[in-house]
Amino acid sequence: MKSLTKYTLKLADDTLIMGQRLAEWCGKGPYLEEDIALTNIALDYLGQSNNFYKYAAQLIGDGKTEDDLAFLRVEKEYLNAQFVELPNEDYAQTLLKVYFFCTYQKLLYENLSKSSDEMFSALAQKSLKEVKYHYTHSKTWMNVFSTGTDESKSRLEKALENIWEYTGSLFDETEDEENLFELGIIPSSKALFTEWKSLIKKDFAEFNLEFPEAEFMQKGSRKGIHTEYFGFILCELQYMQRTYPGCTW
Repeated sequence: MKSLTKYTLKLADDTLIMGQRLAEWCGKGPYLEEDIALTNIALDYLGQSNNFYKYAAQLIGDGKTEDDLAFLRVEKEYLNAQFVELPNEDYAQTLLKVYFFCTYQKLLYENLSKSSDEMFSALAQKSLKEVKYHYTHSKTWMNVFSTGTDESKSRLEKALENIWEYTGSLFDETEDEENLFELGIIPSSKALFTEWKSLIKKDFAEFNLEFPEAEFMQKGSRKGIHTEYFGFILCELQYMQRTYPGCTW
């Protein structure tokens, strides 16, 4: 089923690019424990992407492997949200990105674990254990930044201005998602977006942060339309496989 394959690639691409971005902090965290924590979260994302790429390869069934799907597609073939491509910038923006993303994943996997597709259900249940930790960790840091100093809160507010209009891209739909929803395979992305905003709003009240009311969101995710940052990410991500075709670890 073409629509199921695209949805699977959407999930795999999100976690691959989010993990690649977050891995840029490896060795540069504010202190050792946090450096290790962020690196482990990045590894969790890469592990999730590997699992979904394996399933996508099974669905495609033409001999492609998870490595082919991760490293050997061209830019327009990736279906990830533009949100995950955004630069880390400072630590406030990085943690805000992780917080928004893991809140989305928490709701997604909670719903996907009930999927009529046994593979989706199993992968979601496995990933949910990791995501619950990511949510707790990032929420703790959000509280630290929002209730810390004037500077830490202002950095968080600036980060919110930078990335809010891209958050909706996480919920953009691939082709024929509605059919998958009607079959009980996936949750409704529209319903997830509403639930996500409700949870964010509740958390923001705890953080004493003003919830953004702007409704404009960038479009084009899930259709191969990317930000100006994506080409640079792919150059780095694909270098070894492009330079030494067929190399294995």
